[in-house]
Amino acid sequence: MQWIRGGSGMLITGDSIVSAEAVWDHVTMANRELAFKAGDVIKVLDASNKDWWWGQIDDEEGWFPASFVRGYLKQCRKRRDMFSDEQLKVIFGNIEDIYRFQMGFVRDLEKQYNNDDPHLSEIGPCFLEHQDGFWIYSEYCNNHLDACMELSKLMKDSRYQHFFEACRLLQQMIDIAIDGFLLTPVQKICKYPLQLAELLKYTAQDHSDYRYVAAALAVMRNVTQQINERKRRLENIDKIAQWQASVLDWEGEDILDRSSELIYTGEMAWIYQPYGRNQQRVFFLFDHQMVLCKKDLIRRDILYYKGRIDMDKYEVVDIEDGRDDDFNVSMKNAFKLHNKETEEIHLFFAKKLEEKIRWLRAFREERKMVQEDEKIGFEISENQKRQAAMTVRKVPKQKGVTSARSVPPSYPPPQDPLNQGQYLVPDGIAQSQVFEFTEPKRSQSPFWQNFSRARIFISVWPSPPPKTLEPNCLSSNPSSIIHFLAVGP
Repeated sequence: MQWIRGGSGMLITGDSIVSAEAVWDHVTMANRELAFKAGDVIKVLDASNKDWWWGQIDDEEGWFPASFVRGYLKQCRKRRDMFSDEQLKVIFGNIEDIYRFQMGFVRDLEKQYNNDDPHLSEIGPCFLEHQDGFWIYSEYCNNHLDACMELSKLMKDSRYQHFFEACRLLQQMIDIAIDGFLLTPVQKICKYPLQLAELLKYTAQDHSDYRYVAAALAVMRNVTQQINERKRRLENIDKIAQWQASVLDWEGEDILDRSSELIYTGEMAWIYQPYGRNQQRVFFLFDHQMVLCKKDLIRRDILYYKGRIDMDKYEVVDIEDGRDDDFNVSMKNAFKLHNKETEEIHLFFAKKLEEKIRWLRAFREERKMVQEDEKIGFEISENQKRQAAMTVRKVPKQKGVTSARSVPPSYPPPQDPLNQGQYLVPDGIAQSQVFEFTEPKRSQSPFWQNFSRARIFISVWPSPPPKTLEPNCLSSNPSSIIHFLAVGP
């Protein structure tokens, strides 16, 4: 007997008998397919086809997917001296879940294909039936950048280079590095809308499958758009972490512990309790929470943390102009946040009606985003949070400003984590309606005004008195946003 290692199992050869160890369970209802469990040893009787092999377990014979006993993951799991469980999770993500989903999807797709009359096939219903399953690609795509970074670190060691290349050669896989193989699921999910669009283009409108293909195309476009959007959000978490580092006197958990997107920001008047004092604050609405900040009296571009509101516990109440009985104040362009558990109420006053409308739209967008994230299980991994924290540490600290709790990054500290000097506006609002967040110029200090009047008495000075310092305004240059775009070969 001669032992030959495969990419994911152990091939045993001797005379004409070849055996392979299964990587995953293979559950099937088809008569000609062979069912087995992970770890079972299968006698391979015919391996002439690269995709399907004919094998035997005890007295049962049948076809089984060759990939169930091939690949990298199985060998990596065997090498505990080289790979930890956390590394394997980062590198391969949920690729096994994707594979199991794809096996079921392809099996159902083949059932919809009419071998005798291909033009009578009905493909659309299969996509609609499996539409919820495609969301598992979101987790994989979000993790793909971390996988590439982890592989890049490992490939600096020649041991890992030789290990992955040996896996590829022994399984006679095409000449592509492992990161190329791991890109395949990303490319696949992006190809579906293109393929369905082509299918719809060449399907007659009176065909029984036409409306199903059109619906499938809309579904898959929505899936890819949402995956791209969540990928963009993950690529922007570094900016959110940097913004938090610029806020002085920060307390409590980090923004990224619960949130991943800045939805809207603006300045409003705020009253927390009845008969309380009207306070001017800058509010930052993220998914799940809204952060309250106060501007520095001298440096208006510096913010101090003043609290946060848990949006999961509050409901938004629109209020008509008039007098409020709870707070005993006259209101205009106002709305409330009401805690459904404690009955606490926050009262807000926007400067204009248009601004109030934007805030109400932003609150609706926040709830919609939270619901969609819960539906697909979107979250920021601990590794991604650590990467964001490391990025913040690399930002040079500003000189001349100190604090016992936090120090802002290099000047100017952004008022908006994603677009410096600008508000974020929800979809559907024209760009012309965006207000630029800049401070008005302040009048000249009385001290320097009096000093200027006294110049006649100090003309003997070798140099003129100091000039008035103009206040610094925030930059309005928008930050570049990297959009996730994966295109298949």
